[in-house]
Amino acid sequence: MRIWAVANQKGGVGKTTTVVTLGGLLAEQGHRVLLVDLDPHGSLTSWFGLDPDRLAHSVFDLFQHQGKVPEGLPAQLVTDTGCEGLSLLPASTALATLERKMVGVEGMGLIISRALAQLWDDFDYVLLDNTPSLGVLMVNALAAAQHLIVPVQTEFLALKGLERMLHTLEMIVRSQKNQLAYTIVPTLYDKRTQASVGSLNQLRKMYPNDLWRFMIPVDTRFRDASQMGRVPSQLDPDTQGVRAYRRLLQDLTEGTVSWADN
Repeated sequence: MRIWAVANQKGGVGKTTTVVTLGGLLAEQGHRVLLVDLDPHGSLTSWFGLDPDRLAHSVFDLFQHQGKVPEGLPAQLVTDTGCEGLSLLPASTALATLERKMVGVEGMGLIISRALAQLWDDFDYVLLDNTPSLGVLMVNALAAAQHLIVPVQTEFLALKGLERMLHTLEMIVRSQKNQLAYTIVPTLYDKRTQASVGSLNQLRKMYPNDLWRFMIPVDTRFRDASQMGRVPSQLDPDTQGVRAYRRLLQDLTEGTVSWADN
């Protein structure tokens, strides 16, 4: 099992789109893929037609057992997405109460790791979609992940969010004494605007060794796919956004992601 977390402490940068698109492409290759929604807003859950406000059972259930994960519970929570090879562990809005309820409970940062350990033989890839705020959910994701993908919108305000995210990563890695490789992925790129072009150049100067060598363009077909509850590559396999994510997936699996290497 390979576990990738997709995170940024700024919203609206393409985290959920990245999770769904990469997950769909992996499933098309014949892999068994699990998407995990760790955001109380439940955008990933909503993408597949589920209502985070009405779910009786969700990833929230994993956090209700004093730091332990009962045997068999993770498998019971896994839901079908309607896309062959692609499963979902959905979120409910109750996740927003975790910080208040879990104060002082030991082991809460390893719940997702323990849950995925039970599913280890059931899936080839797991993609974790994260809340944009630092807390127990993001700590869980970073503790479980083998690689971190950081989508960054190519506009100047998003660069500050990237700085915060990398600072958070540094703190968590230091506390866990475990290095976590990461890839910064420029998203929502529009070559017609100076803001996008300038931001991309700034990213290349600041993070040459960790920046993906290409970028994800603005593509309205992603919005269409989310409205229809479809994986983008199912809706239109040749759209420019899907082609970009296909290239990203190839680089991630082959380990050739750095802009500085090209």
